[in-house]
Amino acid sequence: MPILLLLLGVVVLLVVGWALVSLTFKLLGLVLTGVVVGALARLVLPGSQPIGWLMTILAGIAGSLGGGLLASVLGVGGLVQFVLAVALAAALIAFVIVPRRGALAR
Repeated sequence: MPILLLLLGVVVLLVVGWALVSLTFKLLGLVLTGVVVGALARLVLPGSQPIGWLMTILAGIAGSLGGGLLASVLGVGGLVQFVLAVALAAALIAFVIVPRRGALAR
């Protein structure tokens, strides 16, 4: 009986460990996608944007999630999903810098 409990404990630890590793890689992939999408979004917008790299990554991640959700609702994928992600990230960056530019002008 103790061997069975030990074996069950090892299996549970392996499953939990696999889930944590999988989650870690998903989060890393999300951050890397956010970097690319955010950088492309900043390239699409004219002029300079007075925001930091962290805000760019966050806008890229939000754009990626929103673009993926919108593409799945529309039933499209691939290139259209990527274009939607960049467009949403650009809109988020533009939305974030508008109040900051107004505050700088005062």
